[in-house]
Amino acid sequence: MTTPKLKVVEKVIESGLVAIVRAESAEQAGRIVEACAEGGAAAIEVTFTVPGALDVISSVAETARAQGILLGAGTVLDPETGRAAILAGAQFIVSPSINLETARLCNRYQVPYMPGAATIKEIIEAMECGADIVKLFPGELFGPSFIKAARAPLPQASLMPTGGVSLENVEEWIEAGSVAVGVGGSLTAGAKKGDYASVTRVAKEFIARIRTARNRMKEKSVF
Repeated sequence: MTTPKLKVVEKVIESGLVAIVRAESAEQAGRIVEACAEGGAAAIEVTFTVPGALDVISSVAETARAQGILLGAGTVLDPETGRAAILAGAQFIVSPSINLETARLCNRYQVPYMPGAATIKEIIEAMECGADIVKLFPGELFGPSFIKAARAPLPQASLMPTGGVSLENVEEWIEAGSVAVGVGGSLTAGAKKGDYASVTRVAKEFIARIRTARNRMKEKSVF
């Protein structure tokens, strides 16, 4: 039987895209969430760098669930913030680094935990503390080649690069073995100028390119 926690993880992986929302205000964050949803993003992460992030999560959680969209909380540094986010409606928790108490909290409530890691040692530690997906962060310091190299000794690792993922290289990240990608600035840049339509358009393009990369991988595996 697939648990609700595993269903969330499976949906993130199936989608391949976690849209990361960083904004200067709660209102702007809410509009970015809407734009990402219109673009087909199935998993959206509201970071706690957003002013009033908890209110944003709470205000959009019910609508997101009704639309079948996973809403998560990012930049969660401690279990207190994690618990508040979960109570507000967050369905997954993302951290920039491993925090054992936050991992325990998420395991206790059966909410997927995605901590950041930057070394093989940290990836293993994250997996040992129950991380469902390990966020390679900051991704721009490594590039897709790191994913391929890390999965040689750790084929069981579910890795998601965050930082440095763009439309130009997203297919490389996927073909290197990433189960998903976390995308912030290169997806939501238009919001700074009030161009939310561009956020929707870019989200659609990311999803299309992820699908293209995966189809290419399937074709290669046949031969």
